[in-house]
Amino acid sequence: MVLNGPNLNLLGEREPDIYGHETLADVEALCRKRADRLEWELDFRQTNHEGVMIDAIHEVRASAVGVVVNAGGWTHTSVAIRDALAAVQGPVVEVHISDVHAREEFRHHSYISDLAAEVIVGRGVRGYVDAIDAVHRHA
Repeated sequence: MVLNGPNLNLLGEREPDIYGHETLADVEALCRKRADRLEWELDFRQTNHEGVMIDAIHEVRASAVGVVVNAGGWTHTSVAIRDALAAVQGPVVEVHISDVHAREEFRHHSYISDLAAEVIVGRGVRGYVDAIDAVHRHA
């Protein structure tokens, strides 16, 4: 499963100098291509609603090989999403398009990183493919 949090539906439009010009549909196509090569089914979702993300995590916590998550701004604010991810039986890989550590101070803290098998930052949308590969290594 690849989960995307708030505002990621605006990829390609919102702050392209930070996030690039690729859209979320482009990211999904990259992820599907990698999942197909691994012969995995891909569940790719985006939501701007925290409870919807938590429900999605609960839904796949025991069935997904692993979860790639770009929680967007919730990375820095949501203990609830962190707690839901802690229930995932497979590896969790945190991904961020930009280098969050080179940005505003509040982005330096992640509630997810301590439970993630790997954290991938600053690789652009290619980081999602790297994250799927990380799930494969840790699964």
